[in-house]
Amino acid sequence: MKFTSLQENLKQGLQMVSHVVSKNINLPILNNILFRIATGQVELVATNLEIGVIHKMRGKVEVEGDFAVDSKIITDYINLLPSEKVLMEQTDGELKVECENYKTKIKIQPAQDFPLLPVVDRQRFFSVSLDDFRDALSQVIFAVANNETRLELSGVLMVFNGDKLVLVGTDSYRLAEKKIKTKSSEREAEELRVIVPAKTLQELIRILSGFKEAEQLNNDSDIKIYLSENQILFTFGSTELVSRLISGSYPDYKQIIPNNHKTQVVMNKSELVRAIKASAIFSKAGINDVNLEFKDGQVMVSAISSQVGESAINLKGEISGEDNDVLINYRYLLDGLNNIDEAQVKIEIINSSSPCILKPAKDNTYQYIVMPIRQ
Repeated sequence: MKFTSLQENLKQGLQMVSHVVSKNINLPILNNILFRIATGQVELVATNLEIGVIHKMRGKVEVEGDFAVDSKIITDYINLLPSEKVLMEQTDGELKVECENYKTKIKIQPAQDFPLLPVVDRQRFFSVSLDDFRDALSQVIFAVANNETRLELSGVLMVFNGDKLVLVGTDSYRLAEKKIKTKSSEREAEELRVIVPAKTLQELIRILSGFKEAEQLNNDSDIKIYLSENQILFTFGSTELVSRLISGSYPDYKQIIPNNHKTQVVMNKSELVRAIKASAIFSKAGINDVNLEFKDGQVMVSAISSQVGESAINLKGEISGEDNDVLINYRYLLDGLNNIDEAQVKIEIINSSSPCILKPAKDNTYQYIVMPIRQ
């Protein structure tokens, strides 16, 4: 095996794949990155057996071949090389690396020891705008449960239905739902529901954020999603990510979303965020309670603590419906507000014991539901 590539291309390729590599005492080969070199193309592969990433990059190939090399060593070394051409050559169980006045030899492993990545059928796919998908993931993934006591809640529900994709994340205390447009490779596609692990999607967001501009996507600004019985494959530009799916049934989340309200408020989001943060200083430790009261065309944000003191802030808002109030965990409230892109936010409630809904004032594709603190 022998090929030449630019240090910048190698650095970026290793950055794309190396993050999924984890120290594995029982299976040391997983600490490696697999290099597959064929005519005109260098392929980097990494996996932790749950997530696999493949990145293809350009290179001048003189001799084809493949090998596995320690992820940390190769990544750290390539990052320190000058921004010039890098020669890599495989000789007698070692990888020779040369770049200007830098020369080194690194021990390598046989490629056949590296685990095979799952193969996902590519006959049928869904295509989504890459920017829309990345933004949608960010708007729901924060609400996913951190622990795995209820495995189905440790992932994001994806519902594919015709030209619509719905993403849902919840930890049973709050819920985020986002709808985006999608294109299917089939005209009449039945509804498909899958649960994708949050760790997979966090890695996907990281990789997508690492792309510089559209030219790296070969002028293709869409991400393609392929599904099999227990695997999901994302392809974009010269990179692929494959992951297992979470088995089990996602809760019927629509049951907890109120389909009507008694009070609706439209108000400035940044003013509300500032008032919540100020009142949060006086919330009870461990409870994080802040009260929202809607009355006489004003929104009062307040909190009281016997140990610290109290705060009450009056804000302007367009209130329609009954006077109302609700006690909410301010951390959950801020999480939802920070994921609303518009300057104006819409709040809807029925009463103090029902879920509170936050939405952008004009965009009906996103909603965030947070359960109240029972008094």
